[in-house]
Amino acid sequence: MALSMDLRERILKAYDFGDVTQQQVADRFSVSVGMVKKLLRQRRRIGDLSPQYHRCGRKPKILPEHRAEMMKLLEQKPDLTLAELRDQLHLDCTLPAIHYVLSSMGITYKKRHSEPANKIEKT
Repeated sequence: MALSMDLRERILKAYDFGDVTQQQVADRFSVSVGMVKKLLRQRRRIGDLSPQYHRCGRKPKILPEHRAEMMKLLEQKPDLTLAELRDQLHLDCTLPAIHYVLSSMGITYKKRHSEPANKIEKT
């Protein structure tokens, strides 16, 4: 859970104003020492105290450029396998990752029958 901007400012103000340790500030505001250190480092590096959500998580290996190239390749040869797609795009990712991207793009590899299914009628 992200701390409010007010609490972030009060933590730093308490550390700057008083002759206290990071542990004492953390105990006073019921946060971890790591959070106090993080706020001090963030203020020193970027000067902004707001939560940095965009810096969290793993970066995607399949970028929008790869998606566009996938579409071109599949238009040229619709029966490419996932492994062939990965090789032609020079991607370093798993086959399920490619599957999920194609699925999110609305592309599936399910074979469709050209004829309607046979139904046995009652005699």
